[in-house]
Amino acid sequence: MSRLCPDSLFHLAASAAVGSSWKDPAATLTNNILGTLNVLEAVRKGAPETRVLIVGSAEEYGLVPKERLPILEDEPLRPADPYGVSKVTCDLLGLQHYLAFKTHVVRVRPFNHIGPRQGKGFVLPDFASQIAAMETGALAPVLRVGNLQAARDFTDVRDMARAYRLVLERGVPGEVYNVCSSKAVRIADIVDTLIGCSTVHIQVEVDPARRRPTDHPTMVGSYAALQAATGWSPVIPIEQSIGDTLAYWRVAA
Repeated sequence: MSRLCPDSLFHLAASAAVGSSWKDPAATLTNNILGTLNVLEAVRKGAPETRVLIVGSAEEYGLVPKERLPILEDEPLRPADPYGVSKVTCDLLGLQHYLAFKTHVVRVRPFNHIGPRQGKGFVLPDFASQIAAMETGALAPVLRVGNLQAARDFTDVRDMARAYRLVLERGVPGEVYNVCSSKAVRIADIVDTLIGCSTVHIQVEVDPARRRPTDHPTMVGSYAALQAATGWSPVIPIEQSIGDTLAYWRVAA
């Protein structure tokens, strides 16, 4: 770190799937927390002038009552899964390094990312990859899904990347910002859009294995603080995100 002495450091490395964190919580906690600590300590010792972005998660908020939606940054943190617990710790490690060492740390709590090139293990690529395989005949036209009634706040990864750059350039050190669309979209609506784009007739079946021990009925945030600090707002509609993702998996299939 002292040799490179970067101007900016975007720390996104992590075990990032909520579902996997239930299967192996120790691995998620160890990887995410110690990884973040190592990054911050390397900056503190070797490049103390570096601007650092710590990427947390909306999962830090956990189960938020509907009367407190959309979620603001001062919402109490009640993580309901091991991944969320790991991200709370990473978030607070970033704050601690700012308070104790004046490291230029800005933290974000992004809600759901979507878009082309996202790997399996997340809702949209899981569905899109199945449908792409169905269209080639490699998979029977039966889409296996989990809880379709859950509603999530989705932001295209290209808008997310722009937000990360802007918040590190213009955000206030020590502060935390939600990154989101401020719109709640039901998983059922994503499935309907994907099926509407497909070239085959698809049957939908609920797979109990895809359900989680805890699941938030609705997660939607406010990006007002981020917009005030940086001027950012999302510009890519979810329909484009879904279409681009399906197109990507059609090539990958």
